[in-house]
Amino acid sequence: MTARLDRRRPVDEWSARQLGVHPAIHGTGTPEDTGGFVLPEYVERDHDRRLRDRLRRAADRAHPVLVLVRGPSSAGKTRTAFEAVRACLRDWELVFPKTPGGLAALLDAGALVPRTVLWLNEAQNHLDSPAGEEAAAALHRRLEEPGPLVVLGTLWPEYHRRLTAAPASGTQAADAHPHARALLAQAAAVDVPASFTAEALADPRVGRDPSLAAAAATSTDGQVTQTLAAGPQLVDHYWRPTGPQGPYGRAVITAAMDARRLGHSSRLPAPFLESAASGYLTAEQRAAADPATWFAGALAYARERIKGVAAALGPVAGPEGMGALPDVHGLNDYLDHHARTARRLDVPPGSFWTAVRDHVTDTADLSALAEAASTRGRFRIAADLYRKVADAGDTSALGALARLRTKAGDTGEAERLYRQALAAGHPEAMTDLTRLREEAGDPEGAERLAWQAADAGDIWALVVLAQLREGAGDFDGAERLAHRAARAGSYTVARHLVRLRDVRDPEGAERLALEVDFDGKSRVHSNLWYVRGELMEDEDWERTEGESHYRGLVDGGDVPALSNLARLREKAGNPGGAERLYRRAADAGDTSALRNLARLRAAAGEAGEAELLYRQALDAGHVKALADLAQLYGEAGDAERAQRLSRGLEADGSQAQPW
Repeated sequence: MTARLDRRRPVDEWSARQLGVHPAIHGTGTPEDTGGFVLPEYVERDHDRRLRDRLRRAADRAHPVLVLVRGPSSAGKTRTAFEAVRACLRDWELVFPKTPGGLAALLDAGALVPRTVLWLNEAQNHLDSPAGEEAAAALHRRLEEPGPLVVLGTLWPEYHRRLTAAPASGTQAADAHPHARALLAQAAAVDVPASFTAEALADPRVGRDPSLAAAAATSTDGQVTQTLAAGPQLVDHYWRPTGPQGPYGRAVITAAMDARRLGHSSRLPAPFLESAASGYLTAEQRAAADPATWFAGALAYARERIKGVAAALGPVAGPEGMGALPDVHGLNDYLDHHARTARRLDVPPGSFWTAVRDHVTDTADLSALAEAASTRGRFRIAADLYRKVADAGDTSALGALARLRTKAGDTGEAERLYRQALAAGHPEAMTDLTRLREEAGDPEGAERLAWQAADAGDIWALVVLAQLREGAGDFDGAERLAHRAARAGSYTVARHLVRLRDVRDPEGAERLALEVDFDGKSRVHSNLWYVRGELMEDEDWERTEGESHYRGLVDGGDVPALSNLARLREKAGNPGGAERLYRRAADAGDTSALRNLARLRAAAGEAGEAELLYRQALDAGHVKALADLAQLYGEAGDAERAQRLSRGLEADGSQAQPW
């Protein structure tokens, strides 16, 4: 079904409510039962001036621009964008696609004509959706066409990090968002602070507007916009449930929080929430519940509007027409944001996973939740969910299911699943099947499969082939593979092949590293020096050109070189020098350096700082920091917290039984 084309309208015809601005709390003396949309006076701050300057310049340019208004939940991003468009582009038209399909329809129809604002409120809903990569590529193409045109989006910082993060160097992780990363690299970002400054709080409008005055009087740390949207009160409503239905409402809200933070991005069905909630309640609370009425009471508590504005769970509008969809709910954005910090170390109970299996049907949601289960050591649950995805017709889950069967030792079933994935059009399964054949003692069959995978475009198969060639003593064959990998643009593969060569033929490895560095950045050659630095005695390394080579890369701003040199400093017994380099790497955007920095801080006896760094690493998406935290708590004597994290929560599942 083709998505309906959203209509362009003059900017003046759009209201704040239509464009997604949250209604504010009612001020003192204002009737709270009128049901009206409250829009306080607007207090301009420094970020408003920066955004409006960008929009005015964009109006005079001949080509399109992408502007991001970035900030945490309830910081006022949408209101900032709304006021800026009205101030600077009032004589333009604006179009607001409500769904990824609506955005695709606008782009396909060529409807983004000059002097149009494309309004992407909560841009992650478009770019982090199953169709997000296609939308990002199409938007990128539109930015290359004539303007003037403004693409104006709002985005949380954590979504910006996720969408712009490149796969870690030296890993086989898939690049999940290459088009979104390329698109967002074109953006001019304006950051909205979470708090009002003292100067902003002194603005006369704060005192004369009832809503602003009430928010300023009850806010801490200047977080006026969050209070306007009842964020803190909503969190308090969650953490401190009141009344007989309070604990049941909190259980339902917690199930919704866990679903969202673990990857369930679509609306939440009521049967799922009802089924999941039991595991978040005590035995006494379950025994006291009336089976016929407890869930209705829990929903009433979760849907209670705080300050007449925000509820933990809200109705979900249908794609067309009026009214809410029956038996589905949406989680409040501010609570979603809060849960990603407050519950990041918590594992959902068994009832949650059972409810996912029984009541979640969207394959994208199931895949994300299956991955979350797998990274937390819940392999049997993950297998059940991946099987459900595959049975629903999404054959991309077959490879993940096969890897779980391999982990469980069932290589026969794993091979059957890999071949099923191949037949369904997933050539990347060939490399996994190659490894399986090699481990089963069939090198000839493995080599045949590896060549097929490489010919189909799976460059990682070249590593498998190189290992086979090295094992057979065919160094020339391995060298040819390194060149092929480099020509295909895979310097990670080329580095791996050079390392293989270095074991038996150091001079050949040196020559090969220099030959495959076609881009002049010496990435492969640098990797070779790093490997040798790990193997050499410290004083020998200090005298090689590798040390000066790395110092040159670091001085030139090479971020991966910072972490590599930090590791070598650490090996040489210089933790202070290593820390300084890790901090520089983290400040430059290498979030993996946070874990190494935390480890050094823990070794220095600074457990508090180490915990903070591990939590920052978790926020940046490094789930393995869970295992690091468990170890830190154990060493500090906090056995209960350590055991809670160790019960299958490690990201690699190393301490969890697969089945």
